[in-house]
Amino acid sequence: MRYLSNLGERYSPLYFLSAVGSGGLTISFFMYLMWMPPHKGSPVANFALVTETFNTGALAMKALIVGAVVGIIIFSVLRFRLLFWNFIEFARWKNTQSFIDLKNSNAESQLMTIPLALAMSINVAIIAGAVLVPGLCKVCELLLPLTLLAFASAGVLGFRIYLDFFSRVVTQGGYDCAKNNSLGQMVSVFAFAMIGVGFSAPAAMSHTKVIAAIGTAASALFIGSAIVLETVKLILGFRSMMEHKAAGETTPTLWIIIPFLTVVGIAIFRIKMSLAHNLDTPVTAGGICVFLISLFAIQILFALIGWSVMKRVGYYDRWIAGPDKSPGSYALVCPGVALVVFANFVINAGLVQLGVVGSM
Repeated sequence: MRYLSNLGERYSPLYFLSAVGSGGLTISFFMYLMWMPPHKGSPVANFALVTETFNTGALAMKALIVGAVVGIIIFSVLRFRLLFWNFIEFARWKNTQSFIDLKNSNAESQLMTIPLALAMSINVAIIAGAVLVPGLCKVCELLLPLTLLAFASAGVLGFRIYLDFFSRVVTQGGYDCAKNNSLGQMVSVFAFAMIGVGFSAPAAMSHTKVIAAIGTAASALFIGSAIVLETVKLILGFRSMMEHKAAGETTPTLWIIIPFLTVVGIAIFRIKMSLAHNLDTPVTAGGICVFLISLFAIQILFALIGWSVMKRVGYYDRWIAGPDKSPGSYALVCPGVALVVFANFVINAGLVQLGVVGSM
């Protein structure tokens, strides 16, 4: 990232999406360890179980584990490097006129990429720690309260940023609906959803009912907030696009619904598992499968819509293969990763449990 140092006025909070994308890639590699090697007795794959499987597994399993671990290490390092770079550039950018202009425009909601990146960082740290740190799983229960505090910090920051933006446009007006001709405003929604899925991890992993209950309640708060705001912004965004046509540079935002549904789906799945494990609430394999496949179908729909619109406006030729540059192009990593991650849940938590697809 050396060639991008000292951007000054040219910096954008959307560059935080580069860190979010690399974090998503880390999670995608973890999915192979999560579902392929057995991890009985543990809610997630961890160092001890992965090592045991590597020592006893076939050559194909060994290759899978090595590839997944290397991918986790590479993209974890890249993820935190990009995060630190963004905070350095952001600190410099706050002293520019560009920052002041953004704070008084529709684009102020782009600041929600900060809590989004922080929440993703916490998720990546949990995954990397479980897989790479020996013995961490043995003290997992002791670390879960710290996890709750970490996500709570990201949540407080997210609400402070978003409520500052929301209260300004509601009390002062000036929200330009004509310039809202994309789904870019859903970045703020995605941030709340990412924090919500983070809270669902302690809910699903903890054997302590108090920790599980706190995680479930906090996850419901942020997932519920995300769903309500998503509905509002989805309607406003499509209305503006249909009236004023979509802004070519921001057409990739049509795909933001894909990672949004991934994190919402995983959060609800985890909460269901938490209720089943801690409160003996019945959960059926058929119900889980239908739930996951329904969300996956909506993701495919928006993947097709986004691809069609981006092709018609020439996005790939201008901003991917052409001379034009856009920080929003970093967001293109997230939808593909989100589809891979959620497809793992559809197959392993859905179809395999029903016996439609055989397990390894």
